[in-house]
Amino acid sequence: MPGEGPGAPRITVEVLNASGKPGLARTGMRVLRRAGIDVITFGNAPASLGTLDSTRITVQRTAPGAGERVRRALGVGRVEIELDSTRLLDARVLLGADFATPSSPRRLEFHP
Repeated sequence: MPGEGPGAPRITVEVLNASGKPGLARTGMRVLRRAGIDVITFGNAPASLGTLDSTRITVQRTAPGAGERVRRALGVGRVEIELDSTRLLDARVLLGADFATPSSPRRLEFHP
């Protein structure tokens, strides 16, 4: 795919678990890093967001194709645009319950 692979522009993201299921941010971070996406931070989403049924990928800087590239790597998610020049990230990922569903064997190949 264009924009992917070793010569692709770097994308920086933060991954936050908004599913309510423990350990999901670490899994999301590993999936994205294997896809060549730089995960700068990961952890739990603020409690004020509540729990999400579906994953949201919010593009914060104009990095061509960043949202779609993250969505393809995760296999789920809805891409939204909320440009914020004060953030030093290309995108923010809020992992929802759709990512927590054990339908993808890729999560099983990680070691503790």
